[in-house]
Amino acid sequence: MGTRQDWLATRFGGYGHAAARLLSLAAAPTFAVMALIAAFGPADMLCAAMQGPFSLQGMVPMYGLMSAFHLAPWLRLVR
Repeated sequence: MGTRQDWLATRFGGYGHAAARLLSLAAAPTFAVMALIAAFGPADMLCAAMQGPFSLQGMVPMYGLMSAFHLAPWLRLVR
């Protein structure tokens, strides 16, 4: 059994590591856009009833936290 790097090196014709890095960069902006859509989008488009766009209950804080937790690849890129 090999390591994760060995698996990624053989997967996708040797481009597995690059694909994983690109996918890790896609998470934070995706969750940020979802938070904006949940905050400012029409309420009938969303599946749950809104308590208020900026309340601590609901989808906006959840998407905001998920975006913050997935910022690590961006911070490594900037560093």
